[in-house]
Amino acid sequence: MSTATVPPSSYASVPFKDISVSHVPADSPTPTKVLIVAFNRPEKYNAVTEHLLTELEAAYRMIDQDERVRAVVLTGNGKAFCAGADLKVGFSGLLRHKESEEFIARYRDQGGRVALAIAHCTKPTIVALNGPAAGFGFTITFPAAIRVAWADAKVSLPFARRGLTLESCSAFFLPRLLGLARATHLATTGATYAASDPLVSGLFSALLPTPQETVAHAVQLATDIAENTSLTSTKLMRDLLLYCPDTPEETHKLDSRVFISMVGSRDNSEGIESFMKKKKPGFGGSFDREAVPFWPWWAASREKGELVAKI
Repeated sequence: MSTATVPPSSYASVPFKDISVSHVPADSPTPTKVLIVAFNRPEKYNAVTEHLLTELEAAYRMIDQDERVRAVVLTGNGKAFCAGADLKVGFSGLLRHKESEEFIARYRDQGGRVALAIAHCTKPTIVALNGPAAGFGFTITFPAAIRVAWADAKVSLPFARRGLTLESCSAFFLPRLLGLARATHLATTGATYAASDPLVSGLFSALLPTPQETVAHAVQLATDIAENTSLTSTKLMRDLLLYCPDTPEETHKLDSRVFISMVGSRDNSEGIESFMKKKKPGFGGSFDREAVPFWPWWAASREKGELVAKI
């Protein structure tokens, strides 16, 4: 699902400017099972530019193919998670995409490309919402596998207050995460809420008392996932939930096919053996395509003209 990319010898050596990628622990000379990817414009509250989005998408493409990495923590450097688009830069650069109907038809929101890179990545993302998140800064958390937040962090979807609309595939993810009623409320009001507000708290697996504890909790979660779960299993289960058929009967066919394909696989054998011997599993760092040659099933179904899953 992504083009070949050569992973770096160390992520510290990659010349990112508007994001940072660090190992866990940070002083490790080589990439670790868990990486921390952070928005890195703290003086601008990590407001987003085209360059930042390009770097973030590139980082995820790189991480996806790095067998040394098994989980990602996404957070923000400084006091904010991400304030959304940098309004001082503005949207003037996008106007060229409106020069003709053909240009408009070809236009793809860059935030959406990043959201899809996160969703498609075989390594799960755990968001550590350590501060305010608005617009893209909030919507980009939706494709993650898990979100944890500082309880007092402020979140908003201010598009209605800026004369804009939902982006970054959020119209797909948000109602599935919160339900249509809450999603519509958030989008319609454009108001700001604390992460602990009942309207949005369901997005988060945990609410922590400080920003520092939020990041630490996310790293702890990511480490547990990286050390104890099958990357192939977690990716397949995320995709089963995301690209699920419309009926129980069709879902039964699909999850039966996926389940039986994993029975007897390398990871299944390793998982059973490690459990029986009471030792840590030695799961591989890449997606096992041999076990599920029909993955991604939704792409194959579209080629046949069948609608198996909506996205």
